[in-house]
Amino acid sequence: MTRPTAKEVKAIADVAGVPVDNEAAARIANSIGPAFDGFAAIAGTLQFDLEPSTFVVVQTSKAAR
Repeated sequence: MTRPTAKEVKAIADVAGVPVDNEAAARIANSIGPAFDGFAAIAGTLQFDLEPSTFVVVQTSKAAR
């Protein structure tokens, strides 16, 4: 998990069907950046980080054991 750039924010928004201009993308990147910085220490250690679609499967299999 790395801090997103304005270019990445713009690309993700465009794919989601919510186009934003470059200025708005920069503001979004700056506003969510601190959250990414806060989680940097534990990035990759949370099961949900790896693949959200399999999270429930992993948790269910652990509970079944």
